[in-house]
Order: sequence, then C-alpha cells, then structure tokens
Amino acid sequence: MSVARFTDVTDWERLGSRLVATNGIELNVVEHGEGPLVVLCHGFPELGFSWRHQVFALAAAGYRTLTPDMRGYGGSSRPAGVEDYDILTICGDLVGLLDDAGADQAVFVGHDWGASIVWQMALAHPERVRAVAGVSVPILPRSPAPPIPILRRRLGDDFYMCWFQEPGVADPVLNSDVQRTLLADDIRTLQGDADEPLPGRPWQSENDFDVYVRAFERTGFTGALNYYRNMDRNWALTEYLDRRTIDQPSLFLTGAEDVVAEFMPAAKQAAMLTDLRGHIVVEGAGHWVQQERPDEVNAALLDFLASLDTGTVTA
Repeated sequence: MSVARFTDVTDWERLGSRLVATNGIELNVVEHGEGPLVVLCHGFPELGFSWRHQVFALAAAGYRTLTPDMRGYGGSSRPAGVEDYDILTICGDLVGLLDDAGADQAVFVGHDWGASIVWQMALAHPERVRAVAGVSVPILPRSPAPPIPILRRRLGDDFYMCWFQEPGVADPVLNSDVQRTLLADDIRTLQGDADEPLPGRPWQSENDFDVYVRAFERTGFTGALNYYRNMDRNWALTEYLDRRTIDQPSLFLTGAEDVVAEFMPAAKQAAMLTDLRGHIVVEGAGHWVQQERPDEVNAALLDFLASLDTGTVTA
C-alpha cells in the first residue's frame, strides 16, 4: 500500500482547519481522512503542525485524524488565567472535541505534554478512549508529594520546569527571541547570554520552522508555560485517580537520545499499563521523534492501530 507523506507546508495548508467550540473555548482543528478516529495532541512548544507527517500517513491508511492546536497555542483560545490550564480542564477540551465529531471514542496519541494529557484522558475518561499512545513522556505513578518541590530539590531552581513556575519570569525571555527559543534543546541556554547562535534542526525545513516562528511571534509563550504552572495543582486535582490503571491497549514510543528519560524513567510505567502492546525505542532519535524519524513512528503507530483489531503487534 502506498502511504501519502507530507512534503511541504502547502500540503498542510491545503487541509484547512476549523474552530471547534468546546469547554468554553475554541480549538483550531485540522481534520483529515475517513475511518476510525485518531486524535493527535502536541506538546511544548509546538502546534498541531508537529504531527504533519503522521496526519497524511494515517489518513492514507484509512483513519480519520483530528489534530488540534491545544488550548493556549496557535489558532486556539488562550485564556488569561493560569488556573485555566490544569490537566482535567484540558481533558475536558478533548471530550468536547469528540462530542463535536460525533464520536463516542477515539484513539489518543500525544507527544511531550500531549502524552501527559492523553495518559490522563485514559484515566479520567476511560469510556472515551479506545486506545492510547504516548510519545517521549511516559505515565508515572503518583508522586508522594507535589512534583515541583521534588524537582527543585533534585535538579535545582534553574531546571526549566522550576524556572517556568513564576508568571512573568520566563515569559519575556522566551518571547524576546522566538527563533532562539524554538531551537533551544536545553531551555537553560536561554537564561544566560544569547550571543551564541543555535543551529537549525536537520530534520526541519526552513518553511516548516517558519510556521512555528510566525505562530509564536503572534501568541507568545505564556499559554504554553501555563501548563507547567499547573503541575502541583494537577497533582492535587487528580488525587481521585490514584491507583487507577490504564486498561485500554497502549503504546509507548521514544527516541533513544531523548533527554526526558533522564528525569522521567519509563520503567516505572509498567504497573500503570495493563495492556501495553509495545515499548519502542527509536535509535538515534531525540525528543522530537515523530518529526525526526517519521517513517519509523508512522510504522509503529499503524502497527499499533492494526493490533486493536487483531490483538497482536508485529513490530
């Protein structure tokens, strides 16, 4: 079977998008394909566009994809309050997205923050999640205390998640040079001198990069940062989900060189996933694995989706 591939920004733009009213906001959503529904959730600091390689491959294989700019990003609403970005509220956005699509369930796939969201979606709204795939960020058992104080003790106040906490501190730094922010693999490089240029990404064309630059020059990064500012609040709000497991079919995929593994070890998620159908590590890939190595990621996702009918994974 020939699988269609994204080739240039114009291919994405031809798909168009629409605004979906959900949970008191609007999400800017790209819809493509027909068939079983797959919802693709991006992370920080990205856009629905980060799934461009997957959207075309999934549609060509017979799936209907919904790819939103998440709350606070791109063409979607950007509420002003920090408290508007807790993880249960964001899961509510996705429930409304399913309702708008006329779908009882979907397969949810998320990368980075999107992975955290789809894992929580499977816990908080299991009846709406047919299956779930997390990319780069594993699901972890509930910590014994709020996470930010733990991270401060372990990794210091300049660790990016800690630095992001105070409104108005990281925001102007990230907003001051959008291109540099988007190229920084280690956010701590933004906290010092900005004289040293950062290299472009070999897997990202100039036109692709410009999509992100234009979006964040318009929106800034505050909405995106507010996800991090709810980490302790999320811990409190999800106490009722403690000891639940994810019993839907699940997949975890990561790059072998993804730095997230240094502070979020995937080995701990085994107890949380009762039907884990694959733990795939893409050699030579880093954090942006679905853009760095789209062919391997697409093959893994299609194999996982096929397993929902056959019960087996061949990869």
